[in-house]
Amino acid sequence: MSIWVDETSRVVVQGITGKEGTFHTERMIDYGTVVAAGVTPGKGGGKAVRGVPVFHSVAKAVAEEGVDVSCIFVPPPFAADAVMEAAAAEVRVIVCITEGIPVLDMVRVAHFLRGRDCVLIGPNCPGIISPGKTKVGIMPGDIHRRGPIAVLSRSGTLTYEVVDQLTRAGLGQSTCIGIGGDPIVGTCFIDHLERLKDDPETKGVVLIGEIGGTAEEEAARYVAACFPKPVIAFIAGRTAPPGRRMGHAGAIISGGRGKAQDKIDALEQAGVTVAHDLGRLGQTALEVMGAAGVLPNLA
Repeated sequence: MSIWVDETSRVVVQGITGKEGTFHTERMIDYGTVVAAGVTPGKGGGKAVRGVPVFHSVAKAVAEEGVDVSCIFVPPPFAADAVMEAAAAEVRVIVCITEGIPVLDMVRVAHFLRGRDCVLIGPNCPGIISPGKTKVGIMPGDIHRRGPIAVLSRSGTLTYEVVDQLTRAGLGQSTCIGIGGDPIVGTCFIDHLERLKDDPETKGVVLIGEIGGTAEEEAARYVAACFPKPVIAFIAGRTAPPGRRMGHAGAIISGGRGKAQDKIDALEQAGVTVAHDLGRLGQTALEVMGAAGVLPNLA
């Protein structure tokens, strides 16, 4: 099985008539994703790319097309409202691609989502893909292959590099998720590890972290306590100076917290195999999974 999305997911694209929304809607449809509707306020009643119907609101898209997953390509000033609109319409999985949402807006979103039966992936993320089934977001589908490894990452581009290495090594992927690089995101590593723990298709996990925050340390504690599957990790930013943002808004060492070495130490103490050379992560994963009895598929 897949976690969060699969071939039965019906997707609504918020911001479908914008440049990015149009482009990536086509790519999702080409991959096989069921894009059932789009939403652009003021443009309801028409058709978007590939004949996808456009609605004024997410609630209308849910009522008319039965969508249960949203992919958001809305400009930063309006993205928080788009997330809350999807949640209010009872969309169960919300994927927010938008980068640069104000932190106070995300505080408002976090408060709004409390107690609601939905999951927010992102913002500032590449989305989620279940190879061979569906993709929601901007991940390049051609580098993925279906297989036993889940990939969880704070970095979009590092995700693509690692997935390419895994595929070349014969280790396909069950699910790949970019959790987002902002200081406030909808889900953390643990939220996804809890699902992957009981996923029969997932035999191991590659976790890609970076400086800033404590998400990796928290994941390490969870893995040590109750995650039975092999975990391989890579932490970006080992040479980053304190106080300087490195790429993502959340990738910053501040107050003495968020250092790469602290994360590496916590993961290794939890029994996670940490790759120190990004270029060998695929080979490292192959060795770890081979020791666990998971053989590569080089067909």
